[in-house]
Amino acid sequence: MGKRETHIIWDWNGTLFHDIDAVIAATNAAFAEIGLDPITLERYRELYCVPIPRFYERLMGRLPTPEEWAQMDVAFQRQYAVRRAACQLAAGAEALLERWQTTGRTQSLLSLYEHDNLVPLVRRFGIESRFVRVQGRTGPSGGGKAEDMVRHLARLDGVQAGRTVVIGDALDDALAARQAGAHAVLYSGGSHSRASLAAAGVPIADTLAEAIELAEVLTA
Repeated sequence: MGKRETHIIWDWNGTLFHDIDAVIAATNAAFAEIGLDPITLERYRELYCVPIPRFYERLMGRLPTPEEWAQMDVAFQRQYAVRRAACQLAAGAEALLERWQTTGRTQSLLSLYEHDNLVPLVRRFGIESRFVRVQGRTGPSGGGKAEDMVRHLARLDGVQAGRTVVIGDALDDALAARQAGAHAVLYSGGSHSRASLAAAGVPIADTLAEAIELAEVLTA
């Protein structure tokens, strides 16, 4: 079946959904809650990591206390919910998803964004039918994706991990792919700078179209 066997697992925030400006604004609102100075986009993309408390540790020089984390998380989620309405899909995403599906190949969506918020947002853009599975976070916020990736792959009928490529914008996407036995391509238009992504040791794409091309090469 060749290329028809290749499955793509897409990330949402910062990959298919271009929301980095909303993320920065919400992050700075969270920082203001405990008196931290605002962060620039460049600084954010240099330091960002998950779990999120570790990202805050890089900025504060210490881990936030449980009380600080709870306070910042509430502020972030509140501000992000307000600002996401102005965000759109990444350039060309809709056409790329359609093309992949209409050529007989499969794709799914795995996100750390809360599931109950993710699904209506995906439906709003009219792309839910492009995916064989849409899965968001159901547990506490702030963690990584590795365990969810393993479970996600296990629930995909007929999909082989070795023929699967994760496309995301964070080092955590590459880590999760590796743990699940899948390939990864990282997209430089989201939460990390290109230099930061290089640490993962996987191919890096500057556009989603390039990411798909690299995915095809990885599973050729």
